[in-house]
Amino acid sequence: MSPLMLSVVLALASAVAYAAAAIVQERVAASAEAPRYAPLRSPAWWVSVLLNGVGASLHVAALAYGPLSLVQPLGALTIVFALPMAALFVGREAGRRAWRGALMATVGLAGLLSLTSGAEGSLSDGERWLLAGATFGAVAVLFTAARLVGRSVLRSIVLAAAAGVSFGMASVLTKSVAEEWTPRAPLAEWTGLLVLSAFAVTGLLLSQASYRGAGLAAPLATVTVVNPVVAAAVGVTLFGESFRYGAAGTVAALICGTVAAGGLVQLTLDRMTPPPESPSVSSSDAPAASDGDSPRPEVRQGVDVGAVPGTRPDLEVEVRSRAVAGRS
Repeated sequence: MSPLMLSVVLALASAVAYAAAAIVQERVAASAEAPRYAPLRSPAWWVSVLLNGVGASLHVAALAYGPLSLVQPLGALTIVFALPMAALFVGREAGRRAWRGALMATVGLAGLLSLTSGAEGSLSDGERWLLAGATFGAVAVLFTAARLVGRSVLRSIVLAAAAGVSFGMASVLTKSVAEEWTPRAPLAEWTGLLVLSAFAVTGLLLSQASYRGAGLAAPLATVTVVNPVVAAAVGVTLFGESFRYGAAGTVAALICGTVAAGGLVQLTLDRMTPPPESPSVSSSDAPAASDGDSPRPEVRQGVDVGAVPGTRPDLEVEVRSRAVAGRS
């Protein structure tokens, strides 16, 4: 197998691992009674942590054998893999709007990443700390905004965006630390490793909470899009990266970004749209009581409680004709 083909296989396996981790995280969030950032007592959650670690390792391995311009767009397939996997393993079917949004987000993100050309570069210590402080500030603002949002779906989307920012900055610091690391001084970059670990853990906790009340597709797509977009924005700003094909590539990147954003909107609206109400069951369609069951009054129907002892001139009694347990 050629190195390029091996890179493709590893990148696809990484996307599958990330999709599986997201499915497990959503199941853990759905079973929790309240929003949980770190359900440490849940074995399933630790399985999702392991799957995320496997996905990250496979992604790094794919970058070792193939170019960034190929591996990053393939990582955008996570949301496309997640929907059929959720339907197959946990019975979570996705509607047309969810599929349309997932495809739009994936195509837009893949196009955006394919237009980004990598450049060699590293961050100084001052730039790292400045960038880390600004990122933590942005995550804190998004976290506060999520706490203030009333609707659970919007709150989940904002938390997922905060998780994507954390993961994106972890990716940037990983690239910087990897370029500066040498076997002769393995602990020379310990500060960078500490900061990127903090961002990775923060992203994991925020992404776990984002699945509460919003399903699978919308939070996963938000994290999948925001993560590389933040990394690409930092690359363009600090590493001298640019879009291919000059002005035409920049315009195409803007179009791809708009398509990806439209996909996120579609996924959000899919979760915010209430399901159609089931038709009410008429009294004639209700099951009849068995012979051995005593008749019981139905909800919101009057019941004869008998005479009220004593004189109560201040008590007003309203008598209505009601059917009790199917009797006229």
